Amino acid sequence: MYDPPQLDVKARLNTNECPYPLPASFREDLASAVRDLSLNRYPDREAGKLRAALARHTGQPAEGIWVANGSNEILLQLLQAYGGPGRRVLIFEPTYAMYPRIAWAANSELVRLPLEPPWVIRAREVFDTSKADPAMILVCSPNNPTANTQPEEVIAELASRAPALVIVDEAYIEFGGTSAAPLVRRFPNVVVVRTFSKAFALAGARIGYCLAHPQVIEDLRRVRLPYHLGALTQAAGLVALAHREDAVRILDAVREQRDRLLAELPPMGVETYPSFANFVLFRPPRPPKLLWEDLLERDVLVRDVSEAVAGCLRVTAGTPEEVDRFLTSLEEVLA
Repeated sequence: MYDPPQLDVKARLNTNECPYPLPASFREDLASAVRDLSLNRYPDREAGKLRAALARHTGQPAEGIWVANGSNEILLQLLQAYGGPGRRVLIFEPTYAMYPRIAWAANSELVRLPLEPPWVIRAREVFDTSKADPAMILVCSPNNPTANTQPEEVIAELASRAPALVIVDEAYIEFGGTSAAPLVRRFPNVVVVRTFSKAFALAGARIGYCLAHPQVIEDLRRVRLPYHLGALTQAAGLVALAHREDAVRILDAVREQRDRLLAELPPMGVETYPSFANFVLFRPPRPPKLLWEDLLERDVLVRDVSEAVAGCLRVTAGTPEEVDRFLTSLEEVLA
């Protein structure tokens, strides 16, 4: 089960949410957009305006874009369309904890390939992928919880060698790394999945989208529920895209705190790993579960990922005040 705690603490740094909301002008524009909606009518089931706006934002044609309720629903729809009994979904571990759950929900067989630090897919894993004969390959880049990326040439090699749909989950791509989006035009079996939750500070709106070959989009239409994306959600996405410059400024602030964490944790005797996301994976010199509890007592909530990466915790790059509290509390605990 995917069930991260949602506790009332002063520094909630466990779910990789954006710590800053979009500005008041966004809320005002959204309120105006909502006032104009005919909520007594069903929403545009094709989300045409939102897909057209995403086409302008990404450079991908609208017929190669699909939107849904968060990137998780995009992933579920992909597995419903291409998975099922007798079909395999391959993942590289450690990775996003929801992938096994989504594969289970789509009644698909899960194949796990473990990676060693720094968790980069190598030629051996590409060869092992071919032997596994998957229908789909899930690649998280930047990866959660390790925050590393996979090189574009590795994704291209997977797409060219394996007769499978290669799904690249780019939930954190705006924070760093090289996107696989250019590969969508080269390989009809590459799908890039993204979200509004992180870079656009809209975790509460639940908007995800993918870039794919138009035939893949047609296949997603076959499994989606009628009117699956509400008019309110579509409006929020359109207004957020109109405020993309505000989102860029937020990204810079988040990266600043991420880099601060990477700089200030090692002098405390804490091992860190390079991050291209909005969080930092770290290994403290104390048992992670005990440290997690000690931090929670100080009103700091981080993520215990020790089952995926032995001895490690994960902390989201929050506001300067939240990061202050985390660093101060961690120093107290370690002392």
